[in-house]
Amino acid sequence: MIIVGICGASGSGKSTLAREIRGSLTCNAVIIGQDCYYKNHAHLPFEERARINYDEPAVFDYDEMLRDVEALAAGWPITRKGYDYANHMRADTDERIDPPDVLILEGIHMFHDPRMTRLMSLKVYMHVDKDICLLRRIKRDIRARGRSIENISEQYLATVKPMYEQYISKYIDDADFAVMRGGKNRMAIDAISAYISAKLLAEKFERDAEETALEEETIDQR
Repeated sequence: MIIVGICGASGSGKSTLAREIRGSLTCNAVIIGQDCYYKNHAHLPFEERARINYDEPAVFDYDEMLRDVEALAAGWPITRKGYDYANHMRADTDERIDPPDVLILEGIHMFHDPRMTRLMSLKVYMHVDKDICLLRRIKRDIRARGRSIENISEQYLATVKPMYEQYISKYIDDADFAVMRGGKNRMAIDAISAYISAKLLAEKFERDAEETALEEETIDQR
């Protein structure tokens, strides 16, 4: 299984790029978003949950995500995790995810945990102007998450911008590939897809060669 990590600011186009890459591949590819692995604070009142800094690295359950990724890599299925943005609560499902040929992981702190980055064959950073990211975030949060301009503005100034400057902007140093202009950059999509396809083919040849060598060794022993 090939693992691709996509990291970058909120609104930079991580999810869009992940979908575009998946759509350009002929193999089985699965996308898992880091947002689905927020730590569960269901025991807290709504007002307290709403005040949590959801843009800092510590808010994610890296251990849980790592267990799921390692399970898929070992050939075991997992269930899809989820998150309710309106109520700030986990919303896990029973949907089964079987081990794919390609696993695409995306999130604002996807490169934070070295245990995770060591599993990635390719690390992609979305290098998009932060003002454009903010405009995209406003549109997304109003349309998909039912938030107001006032709420979005307060959150951006209190947590999004500071966490971007302190952490997310620096993840570019860990990347193998930087994508400009967002998730619909056709040249970037084609280049990443070509790399994945070539790596899959190389791994297939390697497996076939190992199987052939094992068969020949078994015949010789007879």
